[in-house]
Amino acid sequence: MAPAEVEPRWAAFARDTNETKIQLALNLDGGAFPPHTDARLTNGSDGHASQASKSQTISINTGIGFLDHMLHALAKHAGWSLALICKGDLHIDDHHTAEDVCISLGYAFLQALGTPTGLARFGYAYAPLDEALSRAVVDLSNRPFCVADLGLKREKIGDLSTEMIPHCLQSFAGAARVTIHVDCLRGDNDHHRAESAFKALAIAIRAATSRVAGREGEVPSTKGTLTV
Repeated sequence: MAPAEVEPRWAAFARDTNETKIQLALNLDGGAFPPHTDARLTNGSDGHASQASKSQTISINTGIGFLDHMLHALAKHAGWSLALICKGDLHIDDHHTAEDVCISLGYAFLQALGTPTGLARFGYAYAPLDEALSRAVVDLSNRPFCVADLGLKREKIGDLSTEMIPHCLQSFAGAARVTIHVDCLRGDNDHHRAESAFKALAIAIRAATSRVAGREGEVPSTKGTLTV
């Protein structure tokens, strides 16, 4: 008997408000984007947060360089293909753009994940970056919650306010309906602290969303459901 075909875990959509206009496509397993992906996302990019390989396509342009850098690290180490463009009201500040991008990414993650059966559900990881070390723990719980303690001291990293970095993680967790705990355990450099946190989160998400052989169709919960 031929093995059952695995449904792609992907999503693509646009989110337009008076504050931001976002186009986004996501594939949790890397590879191609959905057929209905906005053409603006697939025309190619040579920006600093763009990378293409045989397993992944990543292209991110939010108008905030350090946010692009963090989302690039998240996508790369989570194994995603991710294309994202945002035109936001940066003449005001970075808040709406950073928040809406991470809400949109969380929503795309939720849509791409679909019914969470046959998955590990939990994931954890440590990631270093030079002197910095971070830990992330993820539960695909349908119980949105985020605790992020990164110990950042600077007002900004590049053009991203450091207060927005934990808020971005909270926005993603809320829209994705997952529980996330991210802690930077040590580090002197705020760039390193933040980047190690996003890399740890990426690896933890990759573990949590991994399919478990032999558990196809099973719900990883004593309740029998993760959807209510």
